[in-house]
Amino acid sequence: MAKKSRNRSTSASTPAAGEVGPRQPCPCGSGKRYKACHGAAGGAAPTFVARPFEGMPSECDVIALRELVPAATAPLTLKDGDRRVRLATLLPGAAPAMVRDSGDVWLGLQVQHAYGNPARDLGAVLELAMATEEPGIIGLLSAPGEGPTLQDLITDTSLDITVHDGFEYWIDDIPERDAGMEAALEQANGGVMPTTRLTSVEAAYWTNVGTKEHLRWVMPHPEDALLDALARLHAAGRDSVVEGSRFVGMFRAHGLLAPVWDLPLGTGAEVLEEPAARFAADLEEALAGEELTAAERSARAGLANRQVTIR
Repeated sequence: MAKKSRNRSTSASTPAAGEVGPRQPCPCGSGKRYKACHGAAGGAAPTFVARPFEGMPSECDVIALRELVPAATAPLTLKDGDRRVRLATLLPGAAPAMVRDSGDVWLGLQVQHAYGNPARDLGAVLELAMATEEPGIIGLLSAPGEGPTLQDLITDTSLDITVHDGFEYWIDDIPERDAGMEAALEQANGGVMPTTRLTSVEAAYWTNVGTKEHLRWVMPHPEDALLDALARLHAAGRDSVVEGSRFVGMFRAHGLLAPVWDLPLGTGAEVLEEPAARFAADLEEALAGEELTAAERSARAGLANRQVTIR
């Protein structure tokens, strides 16, 4: 998962919508505050896009795969050309893209660089990969500038996502594997947390982190409307997904919120299917609610304080 950082900007320096505050993490991914990186005097500020994957098929799942899911893949269908492209959470060495011996292109979501608009970064990397048949790693050494985003280059069909137990997909097109490959794979797999995508709702993922189980669910609704709806459910005592679960807060990533629940150990993913579908129905009802009551406003304030920005 990408590095987490709290938004600590003060009311005196609250950025406008779509802007980056001086004390917020720099969108380039350096880990520095914006004022000490691209926001410094003479810094080349990236073009920051608050919701970069808007309009992309399976937008919520793409965000989950970029920020929350260890190992997953999905085939992409290009608008132009018949080259096979595979979207992946992570590639060896966190490579942005790879051209394989077969000519297939693999595109990585979890990368080290970021130039303000990851959808444009992905589009630029994909264009570079499509321009060569030579096997190897493809990456960006500088900001790509204006051009097509990933969603501009692919069809608008929903993604067929496969969640993997590990990174075996890194070498599933290599018939003969040596000891070095197997050792590298074993090391990478050691950090993979068991994860399952629910089928009854979109972009909801169960995961086991060893000491806890979580449900993490990227939702497509505008932040203010979603916070209002969650506040209504919380005030009504209807924000639990299964007995013993606890709604603990939200990630904010790429313009959307991902509510998180702690689950009792031993819950597993299968038993969440029906409760998740029921919660989705309750949420839709809550989204249509009228003005918040005093109790709901109090609940909303508490929820707003339980957000962690990860992108």
